[in-house]
Amino acid sequence: MRGIGGSERHLLTLLPALRSLGLDASFAGLDDLDGWNPQPFYDELERSGVPFARTTSGRRLRSAFRGADVVHTHLVHADLLGALLAGGGTLVSTKHNDDPFRARLPFRFVERAVTRRATRVICITDSLRRFNIERVGLPPGKLEVVHYGMDEPPAAWAPNELELPEGKIVAAVARLEPQKGLDLAVAAMADLDATLVVLGVGPEQERLEALAREHSVRLLLPGRVGDVAAVLRRADVLVHPARWEGFGLALLEAMLCALPVVATRVSSIPEIVADGESGVLVPPDDVPALAAAIRRVLADPGEMGAAGLERARSEFSVAKMAERTVQIYVGATGRRAAERPL
Repeated sequence: MRGIGGSERHLLTLLPALRSLGLDASFAGLDDLDGWNPQPFYDELERSGVPFARTTSGRRLRSAFRGADVVHTHLVHADLLGALLAGGGTLVSTKHNDDPFRARLPFRFVERAVTRRATRVICITDSLRRFNIERVGLPPGKLEVVHYGMDEPPAAWAPNELELPEGKIVAAVARLEPQKGLDLAVAAMADLDATLVVLGVGPEQERLEALAREHSVRLLLPGRVGDVAAVLRRADVLVHPARWEGFGLALLEAMLCALPVVATRVSSIPEIVADGESGVLVPPDDVPALAAAIRRVLADPGEMGAAGLERARSEFSVAKMAERTVQIYVGATGRRAAERPL
């Protein structure tokens, strides 16, 4: 685990919810490889009361799996380890993203081989299910859809040192990577009287700063902040111009803060943001359309924020996610319930 990203945050929500339904849910991780620092994730697990085991040994990981009714893996490295080490236990895998490399050789054959060992595969959106069937070649009969669930925006872990300027704020919460399309957001801000505040870190920082200077855009890149929700509640719109997206938890965070969204019409995003109701969707890699949509929402957001909040609460609750996951465990084991999924 590399710190706390979208998949890790999903687990930090799902595992306590499963335990609240009476399942003996725990976590086992193979970590501390190549300088990885997963400590924040384990700190959060401990605070939530979820039991966990940490190891750098495959043999010890196999021991952690022993006796589990269901071994539930997340991301491709864990899928491989689960297939190799889970023994005779029922294996469930969750697919979190539609990274294009997964459809290329030899990766798709690895995915297919691993999936033969799994009893069920959970996809976090309908779009991701289609991707895994059409592009990766996974068997449709094994694939189920369970949307991420979130009831509240992320809790603050520290006060923000960031001072936001007066005037309109366009916020983004994303890794600074090409996938997230933040270069498009900077270019779209060129003629807008607003400040772009991007919460996240990544290799694109210098490029984004150079683009902002080139286009005379007011850009703040504070990195990670302790209170994301405080920034979202101060902002006027969230921009999320991703080129592809497994889910986009930042979209749910914004909706739970009653913040309108401008995003690209790619991958899973239309399943989350209702175009014209809770936000505005535009084609990918279309700077003029993105700029026009941001300008429109800044000028007149209407009831988009309130509609997004209602949609998040009704369609993407933690209870719905946890209950659907338990149903899949029950179907995978063919028993009344899985008592100790990992």
